[in-house]
Amino acid sequence: MRYQFVDCRYELGKPERGRELYLAGHIPGASVLDLDTELSDLSVPNAGRHPLPSAERFVEAAGRAGIGPGVLVVAYDQGTGGGARLWWLLRHFGHEDVALLENGLEAWRGPLATGEEETDPAQFEARPRSGDTIDAGELLDRLGEPSLVVVDSRSPERYRGELEPIDPVAGHIPGALNVPPSVTVLPAQVLEADEIVVYCGSGVVACVNLLALHAAGRPDARLYPGSWSDWSTRGLPVERSL
Repeated sequence: MRYQFVDCRYELGKPERGRELYLAGHIPGASVLDLDTELSDLSVPNAGRHPLPSAERFVEAAGRAGIGPGVLVVAYDQGTGGGARLWWLLRHFGHEDVALLENGLEAWRGPLATGEEETDPAQFEARPRSGDTIDAGELLDRLGEPSLVVVDSRSPERYRGELEPIDPVAGHIPGALNVPPSVTVLPAQVLEADEIVVYCGSGVVACVNLLALHAAGRPDARLYPGSWSDWSTRGLPVERSL
């Protein structure tokens, strides 16, 4: 098995920043995947700010990045969730050989390369799994079920509705628990739930919590891909904790 580092850094509101950071300095041999154009499909309407890519689009992007059978992917970012997004997408499309570089590029102790890299393309094989996502309609229908715990991965201020810098409505999905990725110990109420749904602003940072849940023995937790960027545009119930 060979390994492939993949640079997944990005900055919200600066679409070109990920590639700029990559060109300025990256792990030697790393390929790069862009959050907006490769780890999302922004052409999908009414699905939030970072809709999931189709299998066809992801096959093309992953293949260009050198990801295929027999490749262990090591994703990294700068603490913004891009690497966890790639981890989740790879598992969603059936590629289990993936890890996340803990603490991102700052943890790398070797030299950095600059400029473009030539990555040997691979033939990625998509085997989409089912049951690892939930949409707004199903989630709305199931709110209040005692067997279901909904986890909000945003900052406490956004969860409480004190501020909302991006989306049209402030607050959170009724009954959701606030567990930002900075929390080092997942609450027992979450870990012991029969079912877990995780969301954030647009389905990216939520993947950090999904990775933590996987490591804690809950690989069955589901992602609400549209997250608050979808929920807040649909006129659905909102709760605030002011």
